[in-house]
Amino acid sequence: MDRSRQGWRAPIIWIKRAWGTRVSNYTSNQIRNIALAGHAGAGKTSLADALLACAGAIRSKGDIARGTTVCDFDPKEKDLGHSLDTTLCHFDHDDIHVNLIDTPGYPDFLGRAIAALPAVETIAVVVNAQTGVELSTQRIMEVAKAYDMCRMVIINRIDAPDTNLHSVLREVREIFGNECLPLNLPAGGGSKVVDCFFEMSEEETDFASVAAAHTEIIDQVVEVDEKLMELYLEQGEELGLDQLHDPFEKALRSGHLVPICFTSADTDVGVKQLLRIFEKLMPSPHEGNPPHFLKGEGSDAVPVDLAPEPDRHVIAHVFKVTVDPFVGRLGIFRIHQGTVTANSQLYIGDARKPFKIAHLLALQGKEHVEVPRGIPGDIRAVAKIEDIEYDAVLHDSHDEDQYHLKPATTPPPMYGLAIEPIRRGDEQKISEALHKLVAEDPTLKIEHIAVANETVLRGMGELHLRIVLERMKERYNVEVKTRPPSIAYRETIRANSEGHYRHKKQTGGAGQFGEVFLRIEPLPRDEGFEFKNKVVGGSIPSQFIPAVEKGVRQVLNEGAIAGYPLQDLKVTVYDGKHHPVDSKEVAFVAAGKKAFSLAISKAKPVLLEPIVNIEITAPSDAMGDIAGDLSSRRGRINGNTVKPNGEVQIAGQVPLAELSDYQSRLKSITGGEGFYTMDFSHYDPVPPHTQKELQAVFQPGSDE
Repeated sequence: MDRSRQGWRAPIIWIKRAWGTRVSNYTSNQIRNIALAGHAGAGKTSLADALLACAGAIRSKGDIARGTTVCDFDPKEKDLGHSLDTTLCHFDHDDIHVNLIDTPGYPDFLGRAIAALPAVETIAVVVNAQTGVELSTQRIMEVAKAYDMCRMVIINRIDAPDTNLHSVLREVREIFGNECLPLNLPAGGGSKVVDCFFEMSEEETDFASVAAAHTEIIDQVVEVDEKLMELYLEQGEELGLDQLHDPFEKALRSGHLVPICFTSADTDVGVKQLLRIFEKLMPSPHEGNPPHFLKGEGSDAVPVDLAPEPDRHVIAHVFKVTVDPFVGRLGIFRIHQGTVTANSQLYIGDARKPFKIAHLLALQGKEHVEVPRGIPGDIRAVAKIEDIEYDAVLHDSHDEDQYHLKPATTPPPMYGLAIEPIRRGDEQKISEALHKLVAEDPTLKIEHIAVANETVLRGMGELHLRIVLERMKERYNVEVKTRPPSIAYRETIRANSEGHYRHKKQTGGAGQFGEVFLRIEPLPRDEGFEFKNKVVGGSIPSQFIPAVEKGVRQVLNEGAIAGYPLQDLKVTVYDGKHHPVDSKEVAFVAAGKKAFSLAISKAKPVLLEPIVNIEITAPSDAMGDIAGDLSSRRGRINGNTVKPNGEVQIAGQVPLAELSDYQSRLKSITGGEGFYTMDFSHYDPVPPHTQKELQAVFQPGSDE
């Protein structure tokens, strides 16, 4: 534990950097790593600027409307007035060095925010005092709790019109728990805040008395320390800040205490007090819950204990990658153990060849500040290392080449678009651009659907993919056409039947001859395909049986009634004929193919469509509209659960073909608050009218 915060100042050497930012010779005990998270519009980016300005790292605050903030420097972010990606900045304040991560709040970019959480000890969830606790705020708080992270709540914009701070505080405590307690309280209608922890002020607030709020915090903190509780309760002893430090950190780590602070980033109300809370109360790398590192893979993986000590082997985790056509690949990493310096040699994962750090960087928004070293707790970056990837572990010894961080649970990409080039010959450029964009974003995925011969880009929603495709055009000068992805239909049969075909071709000289008798029968759903040879007496010589199977498999892959792969059937070849001169492989391929097609036409063929399990999370008052919409999409609700925070979780099954526009529809129904996940369940027959439509456009043997 760091007991050196009170009254001690480390010797600091200041070096001038961009915007007047100062980089000091601090220790790990003096580092605070904090992520600002929460719903879009809560004021996270403005708060980051206010903190930077108050600490003297920038001359003055930027403005969202003018596009002059430190963290929202991307042109798209300036246009939208909202963050689209995680951004790093840093500042020094008194005895501490703060690494601040500003995360996006749009639901489509939640995965990017989650990816940054392993880099920090504390997540500060920012709540807009005008709107209260919103769904994205709840989601990120749940993730932070699952990660055992130290959490705090910042209620921002407290002096904005139409705010009810009593209601917001009550809502925070109802949703996140009674362990949420204010460290300060607003006064004068939000024009200032009054400290409730460090000093016993008699100043009036807009809430309860300062003494009552102070007592409530102390009561909560001492509950984690029996000896201190005894001093406090039985002996009535006043407790000093030095006595409260360790139990305060323990209460943070265990989630027994979630501090609440009131601020207004626009008018700087409470910002100076927030800096003091960062310094005195938020955990250093020595005090936060350690990250969940593992060694080995799968069931053989075992936990690894790391120590934030500068003289041990280097262990660092890459939590963000950016790829710029001019700068190259930039890998941003948190150092958990050891010291990294310029000219260090590090390994990436299990790579056998190290790379050399030519330039070690600290990030200040879009600015890259070259620094000589990084210690445990530092967040650093390296450029132009092409092998560096998101979630990679960097280390300086082969003893750690199997280390990895427990994977972050990011939402699966649900929304998909099939893409194709506008200009012929751009296929390679598109592939290269997509892979660079996917390297930056853990919630972006590329799929190649072989059956439909299409490339599908999947992301978190319409806005997510729109931003990605716009960046692809601007960065790499590549444009694509988009459309909904094809549905992976399948074909199968519902009855037994037989097929017979004689292939005979005479063109002068050696001819072709092969005759095949086979029977087919359906298999249980999802059993696949089975081929059996029951020929006796050599009517089809054994060397031609693989040719028959080859012909059957051609139909299996190409489809027989609508051009989709066949599944869940068994083919048995039981008889045939051959010619000692004219029989050859090509003849039995053709005979097997035609006999199989004829058998299918008599076996009550049917088209199958994929059915997915869907789980929808939304405000409970949208339950009726969601249920009605799912019913109109041929969906079935299997159950629902109303959560204490006012959300409802709806579980059901829906045909995948009905969900092409569901992302935007759900947003419309829920005012942007709903989200869903889905995974494949099974295949079911399509409605008769759909089968007729799909069969009508099928042309056997054509390119289609």
